[in-house]
Amino acid sequence: MNIALLGVSHWHAAMHADAVRHAGATIGGVWDWDPDCADRFAAAQDAVALTSLDAVLARGPDLVVVMGHPARVPSLAETVMLAGLPMLLEKPSASDTATLEDIAHRVQQTNLFVAVPLANRLSPALADLTAPVAHAHFRIVNGPPQRYRDDGVGWVLDPAIGGGGALRNLGIHGIDCALSLAQGPLRIISASVARRMHTSELVEDHALVVLADAADALFTIEAGYTAPNMSAGGDFEWRTATPGRYCIDRGAQVTTLQNDGERQLPPLLPAHRYRAFMADTLARLDSGRPPMVTLDDYVAAMRLIDAIYERAAS
Repeated sequence: MNIALLGVSHWHAAMHADAVRHAGATIGGVWDWDPDCADRFAAAQDAVALTSLDAVLARGPDLVVVMGHPARVPSLAETVMLAGLPMLLEKPSASDTATLEDIAHRVQQTNLFVAVPLANRLSPALADLTAPVAHAHFRIVNGPPQRYRDDGVGWVLDPAIGGGGALRNLGIHGIDCALSLAQGPLRIISASVARRMHTSELVEDHALVVLADAADALFTIEAGYTAPNMSAGGDFEWRTATPGRYCIDRGAQVTTLQNDGERQLPPLLPAHRYRAFMADTLARLDSGRPPMVTLDDYVAAMRLIDAIYERAAS
């Protein structure tokens, strides 16, 4: 398959390029609003940078990865939709939920394939569940916010652009997993959102949220920028509890506690989950199946995070 990468100034662009190659596909074209950025990225990835967006889309890619500044992504996504091309829409896709809902409405009208790479759905802790969870915990605490400025995407730390801090950017992975496992709607039990360490920033650097579903299953989500660096991917842990099975995914190690004892499962490193998500997306696209994570799923997570921010503020 031939994959186009648009908006390669996004900090996940190299991960998508890596995922494309590991899926056995080809990077068919690279584009960004900043031609110099596109040229540098293309040179690093041994790909072709095109100065015209129309030229990229005219090549008829099998999938278009859309990413970039959230003020620009909605119009870019609209252009891809008008071309009738399947899309992998990277977050943040908009600065607010209402704008994202507008994109979702257009997708519903066109019935296009649009996947959202919330790749922690592929955590081994969520695999092979044979019963509803009794409780689950999703923690992702990474390095300090300065890294976004170092990557040239300091806008992530502007709440008017990025839409929030650690909860919106990192915690959305746990929110999405909770929504995917919940029986019925989730209600907010408690929410703490604060600047605990990086107090000069405008966005929160730590959040802890407790949710419950209609069956009273409990979900806790913790997200932060409070680790001192990005070594080993920060502090990552996904846990799920079901009758007879308790699974702990720490990224490089996956342990299940079962009736007959403890077992180690093959891990899927968080850094490699984009690879697995891309492979899954291409397989679904090829077979006519819907995406693992849809744009509607993304909207649902954004709405819940909006409600959490409101709850924490009150």
